[in-house]
Amino acid sequence: MSYIAIEGPIGSGKTTLAKLLAERTGAKLVLEKFAENPFLLDFYSSPLPSPATAHPRNAFQTQLFFLLSRFRQQREMLQMDLFYENVISDYLFVKDRLFASINLTSEEMELYDEVETALGKKVPEPDVVIYLPASVPVLLERIGKRGRTYEHNLSEEYLTSVVEAYNEYFFHYRQSRLIVLDADRTDFLRNPGEVDRLLEAIYREPHPPVEFLASPTPMFSS
Repeated sequence: MSYIAIEGPIGSGKTTLAKLLAERTGAKLVLEKFAENPFLLDFYSSPLPSPATAHPRNAFQTQLFFLLSRFRQQREMLQMDLFYENVISDYLFVKDRLFASINLTSEEMELYDEVETALGKKVPEPDVVIYLPASVPVLLERIGKRGRTYEHNLSEEYLTSVVEAYNEYFFHYRQSRLIVLDADRTDFLRNPGEVDRLLEAIYREPHPPVEFLASPTPMFSS
């Protein structure tokens, strides 16, 4: 079984790309079940973390629910090789910790890390990770267009923290093969040829451990 995971900050186009790739390749599609989190609406209704605000209500419950939900999904993927040659997911397991590091207090993070470390040893590593870096203005525009009411409380300051956490993590990421595709300059729905170009990169042999398919955003370049 070949396992491809797609990651990027809120609004970068992960789910759209995952669906397109699954459709083109016949792969099993695994999407994060964010709507099932009973704490999410209350979390978004409170001020999100910033240097000037307290940590949001139900942050720990929200993160722990996501962690356990994604862990169950990841474990289920180990059984999918009986029926599918490929699996494509719109998230990476570590995603939850990136958000937890922003949303939780230091005391909560200590407890969270104990649970996350134990669970993380039991989930599969993807063969390929596609990272979609994007700038905050583009993310805000896309989030506004998709019209999820509970996301209206997302501030530029909070999204900046999310983008910085993602860029820092993937700048050092070497656990799997990594393809970086600039989400600011890529529109898979309007330009289907971009999907072809990405598929060529995924299956290219030999392949580099890290590959940029477009110029990275300034925050990611170094």
